[in-house]
Amino acid sequence: MNIKSSQTLVEEAKKSIKTLTSEEAKELLENNEISLIDIRDIRELWKEGTIENSKHIPRGMLEFWLDPNSSYYEANKIKDIKKMVLFCAAGFRSALATKSLVDMGFTNVAHVDGGFDALKNAGLKVIQKDKK
Repeated sequence: MNIKSSQTLVEEAKKSIKTLTSEEAKELLENNEISLIDIRDIRELWKEGTIENSKHIPRGMLEFWLDPNSSYYEANKIKDIKKMVLFCAAGFRSALATKSLVDMGFTNVAHVDGGFDALKNAGLKVIQKDKK
């Protein structure tokens, strides 16, 4: 079977999307110019926490929650979103997710290289995510 590797998909996605460093994301967040979107699985948030004031939209629901024509559309989840900056654990899922949103027609979207770990290392505050 001859398939593209996930790494190839990520590399191809990065060619057509905006990638921010964690420092750039931190500065934009501090200037209230972006909304950070954590696309990791809820179990990752429970285990490791999330960035304070980020919104959680799980990767598996991203396109559905942001599509006004989807029965899963979550208008209340996105009503206050500015420029969307996606992050995952390391930046691979968020690159693919950002490419998907660009393919859907979103223009005000980017992702963070290095993901959650890079944002933590840049000094952004991590908060616990409670199980509800």
